[in-house]
Amino acid sequence: MPEEKVSVVVLATADVVWQVLTDVERWPEWTPSVTEAKRLDNGPLRVGSRVVIKQPRMTRMEWEVRSLHPFRSFSWSTTSVGVTTVATHDIEEVGTGTVSVSLAVRHTGPLAPLVRLLTTRMTRRYLSYEAEGLKRRCEQNADRS
Repeated sequence: MPEEKVSVVVLATADVVWQVLTDVERWPEWTPSVTEAKRLDNGPLRVGSRVVIKQPRMTRMEWEVRSLHPFRSFSWSTTSVGVTTVATHDIEEVGTGTVSVSLAVRHTGPLAPLVRLLTTRMTRRYLSYEAEGLKRRCEQNADRS
């Protein structure tokens, strides 16, 4: 199943990256690909947590966390007519105080081929914004600790 994916090396620990990545309501502070993010529950991000996200050129979408492995990964999904979109966020330690973060998006369902055709360039751009912004934010936070 086709997916769009981007990876970035971050000079920070998995703990720092995890804290930034799972504080989803603050994503608009560090990535232009998210203009609003509102948690629909409280506490740490967990399986079943729901977040409403607004991105440029897109409608608000409600995402639900489907899997979560603290300090390693989480995935969430959103569904609209004819398509389910899954986004994954993976953290892998590659050295002392250094991690590789991989972000991926895939679409499934009867309208997935059409959605991919219409949104692939934008999806790639948004994934790049998120990876670059996450790297900057995490490395700034690592410098402060």
